[in-house]
Amino acid sequence: MKRIAAWMLATGIAALPIAASAQVTEADLANDQDITTQVVTNGMGRHQQRFSPLTQINKSNVKHLVPAWAFSFGGEKQRGQEAQPIIYDGMMYVTASYSRLFAIDLKTGEEVWQYDARLPEGILPCCDVINRGAAIFGDTIFFGTLDARLVALDRKTGDVIWRKKLGDYKAGYSYTAAPVIVPSKHGQLVVTGVSGGEFGIVGRVDARSVENGELIWSRPMIEGHMGELLGKESTMTGELNATWPGDMWKTGGGATWLGGTYDASTNTLIFGAGNPAPWNSHLRNAGTPVEGNKGDNLYAASRVAIDPDTGDIKWHYQTTPREGWDFDGVNEVVPFDLDGKQLAATADRNGFFYVLDRTNGDLVNATPFVEQISWAERIDLESGRPVFVEDNRPGNPADTADGKKGKVIFAVPSFLGGKNWMPMAYSKSSGMFYVPANEWGMDIWNEPISYKKGAAYLGAGFTIKPLFEDHIGALKAIDPADGSIKWVYKNKAPLWSGVMTTAGGLVFFGTPEGHLIALDDATGEKLWSFQTGSGVVGQPITWEEDGEQYVAVVSGWGGAVPLWGGEVAKTVKYLNQGGSVWVFKLPTMQASAN
Repeated sequence: MKRIAAWMLATGIAALPIAASAQVTEADLANDQDITTQVVTNGMGRHQQRFSPLTQINKSNVKHLVPAWAFSFGGEKQRGQEAQPIIYDGMMYVTASYSRLFAIDLKTGEEVWQYDARLPEGILPCCDVINRGAAIFGDTIFFGTLDARLVALDRKTGDVIWRKKLGDYKAGYSYTAAPVIVPSKHGQLVVTGVSGGEFGIVGRVDARSVENGELIWSRPMIEGHMGELLGKESTMTGELNATWPGDMWKTGGGATWLGGTYDASTNTLIFGAGNPAPWNSHLRNAGTPVEGNKGDNLYAASRVAIDPDTGDIKWHYQTTPREGWDFDGVNEVVPFDLDGKQLAATADRNGFFYVLDRTNGDLVNATPFVEQISWAERIDLESGRPVFVEDNRPGNPADTADGKKGKVIFAVPSFLGGKNWMPMAYSKSSGMFYVPANEWGMDIWNEPISYKKGAAYLGAGFTIKPLFEDHIGALKAIDPADGSIKWVYKNKAPLWSGVMTTAGGLVFFGTPEGHLIALDDATGEKLWSFQTGSGVVGQPITWEEDGEQYVAVVSGWGGAVPLWGGEVAKTVKYLNQGGSVWVFKLPTMQASAN
């Protein structure tokens, strides 16, 4: 690791001071949304509502927002920058591409230290060399690396406290999400998932002690695999071969690559599990209607509720049983209350917006949030299952003369989803969800495939195509009471950034064209934008320091779209890469007037 502070000392340049401070506590994490001088959880609260009660920056004055400072990640390590910064005790902790972490002084924008993971040759990241953020507890910063490791660093110095292996990167395991810190009867835990579903890995959720990284429990996402608790086998996930044929469960996918939500009201972790492997559903006995749920391939393409004390599954809801279009089920589950009910919402890659009872996972409602969905007619509210359009499932190669390529179909949405990883936001002020959606479809077909360690395990080909000439991206305001869409903000390029909303009546998000934008949360009217110099695919945050409200976002074009986007990728190939953090505030006179 390159220690910037040590370098400054060695060269006779005074290092930036780090004041003595309190440590991040469970109370800080539990009340993160309400403590406006910090952002110590991914999602600006463990529930990931991404809502701030701050009002200094609001509809009437956001037009005056100006840069306070900017910080460059430097070097040649650009690519996609999808992180959400952490704010605590006068410092910003932000991750960057290629598994780097920076500590930045909030007042000056100057670097205090940098940690640069020494990545081995042969890492297998599916969808760019991104990192989506860190976690903090006590005086320790936790983040994951592309070679599937979890690293704990001293937040004041950047020194490594411990480092643990999450999986074999040579088999396709990696890690890009922000860890989650949760309480348990075993003490404070740092909880992680794994990436690598396109390589036939098996998704897991692991919980480790924040003190030393020792594994407390582990929960696989694919039925037939055994969980672990305190160094011993615990319970099996599901029932062996209940929904998987033969030995295919052994390389069944279900990657937990986006991270999870902690619902304190029910003491529950909720993680999403990605697509089953391989993509070719006919190999998983899911190509044609089957009796009961025999071909559902649990718990892939599902939301799974986990007991943080034991790692046992409390409930699950499978958004796409018999999945055959790469409709991962990883999208964040956001708890909220409505009419006295404990609910949770999730906008799935498959194009439907779901509202669940978060106490038991029962479906309350499901409505389309993108146009022209072709794989299902609707979601049956009684059974909770989709009503499939069987003719819109990619064909079985075994049904063709040469067995090399199944029937090509055009499916909507594309495999990059009605919504992909980019987090939505829920406003406690408006009662609306703000969902970054994309309107696109794909030609998709199945091919023969067999598992080989470290090789792509798809069994499918595809080409993504836009649905409309004037836009792909569409930020949508959705009423969770009935799933109705109140307004839409259209964008030419796909939307790939997170969303944030505030009590000041604002919705912040970014575009690949480089703009950070603020909209009126009631109407969708654009009130302000700023060109950051590269595509914005990061996650905006806001906080207050010395009585002033700040907004920050990471800028740097990349992620899955330019790598996997087909015809769409060609339309955005002119966009420049970058790597920087932008911080904004109101001019002093405007802030004082407010």
